[in-house]
Amino acid sequence: MLDAATQGQLASYFERITQPIELIASLDDSPGAADIRELVTEIAAIAPDKISARFDGNYVRRPSFQITRVGADMGVHFAALPMGHEFTSLLLALLWAGGHPPKIEPEVVEQIKALDGDYDFTTWMSLTCHNCPDVVQALNMMAVLNPRIRHVAIDGGLFQKEVEERQIMAVPKTELNGADFSSGRIELGEILAKIDTGAARREAARLSEKAPFDVLIVGGGPAGAAAAVYAARKGIRTGIVAERFGGQTMDTMGIENFISVLETQGPKFAAALEAHVKAYDVDVMTLQRVKQLTPASAPGAYATLTLDNGAELKSRTIILATGARWRNMNVPGEDTYKTKGVAYCPHCDGPLFKGKDVAVIGGGNSGVEAAIDLAGIVKSVTLLEFADQLKADQVLVDKLESLPNVSIHVNALTTEVTGDGQKMTGLKWKDRVTGEEHAPALAGVFVQIGLVPNTEFLRGSPVELSRFGEIIIDAKCATSAHGVFAAGDVTTVPYKQIIIAAGEGAKAALSAFDHLIRTPAPTQAA
Repeated sequence: MLDAATQGQLASYFERITQPIELIASLDDSPGAADIRELVTEIAAIAPDKISARFDGNYVRRPSFQITRVGADMGVHFAALPMGHEFTSLLLALLWAGGHPPKIEPEVVEQIKALDGDYDFTTWMSLTCHNCPDVVQALNMMAVLNPRIRHVAIDGGLFQKEVEERQIMAVPKTELNGADFSSGRIELGEILAKIDTGAARREAARLSEKAPFDVLIVGGGPAGAAAAVYAARKGIRTGIVAERFGGQTMDTMGIENFISVLETQGPKFAAALEAHVKAYDVDVMTLQRVKQLTPASAPGAYATLTLDNGAELKSRTIILATGARWRNMNVPGEDTYKTKGVAYCPHCDGPLFKGKDVAVIGGGNSGVEAAIDLAGIVKSVTLLEFADQLKADQVLVDKLESLPNVSIHVNALTTEVTGDGQKMTGLKWKDRVTGEEHAPALAGVFVQIGLVPNTEFLRGSPVELSRFGEIIIDAKCATSAHGVFAAGDVTTVPYKQIIIAAGEGAKAALSAFDHLIRTPAPTQAA
């Protein structure tokens, strides 16, 4: 199962193991069990002095295997063959169980160890989901550090019957002690904030004590990251506030048009953005959402950002780079059946619809690429485009039209998502030319119709917005508010592309610096 090159790499990593670990498999007679037996056997054979394997496990889900330190009972379980995107999750779990410390701050380690209570987490994921590993790795880490925390990662493809019975139609999906905990990507800090009730208050107090910044950037996508790097290189006090690094790139699998980078993947690109920012003297504050912006009252005064947790940060200049998010169809049934058939990430959720009939809404590059990807997994794909022709690149359209299990409809107005109250069962759409109405039975629909700018927190502020909710900027990225600049997909700049957002972020930082050298510094934090 593991080729020679992979085994060699694992042998190198396993040198970091300082405490013996044990793999305990709980198997049945299924084909998946045979694969798990083979994987567990091969891993143990790579470092027999550090890793042992047993096949007498009695875990409730079969096939599965546990990773634990010898003499302990760590709550790390994989009801999966963790290959694909989850192979890194497997490797990290092995290293952490073997005594290699996770790369998190010491205070976070202590916070996890101090959690008082019994936490039994279950995560359903798919091996092609690029968001799932973040959840799996965070919960595995917690299970290694705290014996009262347990976590099982379940491959929806391997346990498809269970997924269908629970009507899980989007991953990652996590339960805590048998109750819903989260849907979608969630990071370690967010998990801790949900279960450690005092964490938000302590974090707010810590952030509010920070000294004022020269440049404070909101957003961790390409625009925000570029702005942070350019500002920090000027030697000024720079901070960045973001919910996560990467922005929309985290939901993009293939990136092939960022000049000088022939090909990469969104999560890898996002990690590179974060690493580049952290290579400079930038105060990085992630897992934070801005609630309100109060621009400087006069030249030479400070602007204030108020965060959701109540913290207040001050800065001489602000750069808004909050990006955008997937646009909803805004039709009856869409909200009702979100994660129950209505999906937005074909890479994450596509495998859950294996052998079923689905639709894709949108004929741009994202929609056509989604339809092409899904066609290799599902029974059939119906692509619906509102305009009278597909807007995607011709090479993608040609590929789509060559696929036998894809039907394409233009002039198609989606009117409703239908279901049985538990899950989506169909879609209604109308031909805008003939008026004919259609109601195909479908298990899922993937919405790919563009983006909405993340500017809700600016409603009522002095920052002027367009009728589409975008921040209006001039040629130097300045907004209508003194000392406030903006960059990237959240602005009125046309062509929402990664490379354009990065360039605009650099421009915004240079404009902010120019503003600083022409404006007197505040005499006190006000």
